[in-house]
Amino acid sequence: MNLNLKDKKVFISGSTKGIGFETARLFLEEGAKVIINGRTNKSVQDALSLLNNDNVSGLVADFIDDHQVKNLIDSIPNDIDILVNNVGIFQGKDFNDETVEDWNDHFKVNLMSGVQLSKHFLPKMIKRDWGRIIFISSECATLVPSDLLSYSVSKASINVFSSGLAKLTKGTNVTVNTIVPGSTLSEGSKKFLEETALRENKTKDQVEKKFFNDVRDSSLISRFLTVTEVANTILYFSSPLASGTNGASVRVDGGSMGSII
Repeated sequence: MNLNLKDKKVFISGSTKGIGFETARLFLEEGAKVIINGRTNKSVQDALSLLNNDNVSGLVADFIDDHQVKNLIDSIPNDIDILVNNVGIFQGKDFNDETVEDWNDHFKVNLMSGVQLSKHFLPKMIKRDWGRIIFISSECATLVPSDLLSYSVSKASINVFSSGLAKLTKGTNVTVNTIVPGSTLSEGSKKFLEETALRENKTKDQVEKKFFNDVRDSSLISRFLTVTEVANTILYFSSPLASGTNGASVRVDGGSMGSII
């Protein structure tokens, strides 16, 4: 399917690996011009080498650092057509062990990165009367694991902010939507499977099966999503073909969240 993304200008935060990297790769396949972002120069350069495409460039910024965020926003061209707010952090901790800094960091990176980028680019999109802003949330926004409270609350806040932001686009050809992935086989998940398999003397397949039997038993597909499955959804809702969807939270969760909407 031609998604009509050729020559669209895209910025994806947190895109040197995982869902963000795969999203960048697929945008490039569609002929878009992409700017990726990572926390270090090495991570950005490594990703650029893997992508190996004349239509991609990279910018370094750690969203914990306000100065770096300001420099990043100043460095991104103002005519970005598609903004994908993908950057995120998570740390599994018992609530009693979570510090105020843990909570602040989750909100600063997971929520405020998208707030700052949207505040800068949304008015420009509205002036041009076309644009897409995509937020990446998580199934944890509603499942809320007890060891991921600050992460889950920060992700739930993304859904709320995105829904409200969409109301500012009324009557225009700009849309704002949230993609809500389930458990995805990113680098972190692969490391979890490998380390657990080694520790428990099991295969990775056995560890994955146990995870979906005991931890994420609400999943209907009973497996990790691939990054490509999530990225495909991001691309569609970033495209002109998705012009009828605005202010939505779109689940790519394998059925884990159990919602009828």
